[in-house]
Amino acid sequence: MTSRRPPDAVAHDATPGGLSTSATEVEEPTLGSLPVGARLVLRCRADWRAATVAAFEPERVVLNVASPTGHAYRVRRPHDSPLAFDGGIPVLGAGCWRAGLARYDVRW
Repeated sequence: MTSRRPPDAVAHDATPGGLSTSATEVEEPTLGSLPVGARLVLRCRADWRAATVAAFEPERVVLNVASPTGHAYRVRRPHDSPLAFDGGIPVLGAGCWRAGLARYDVRW
């Protein structure tokens, strides 16, 4: 067994941040790229709410959305809906979500 590289192998330089990625591999994050069970913040009509990816349909992604009244409901969004990231939190919608996050229970 040899530990030398084959003569036809090409060496690649790593990027300063870690793993090597080319410009063709980097894609804009979309809702369809999240796995089932992933949590995100979703823009609703009046406020922002916590949501979870529940399932994938042929044309859409099904999300379970937490309601401030304690119930949950489902919404469907297209697979190609663009996501923004606030740190590690996926955000679906535009605007400042921290200011308008729905208050779920005033006791907490």
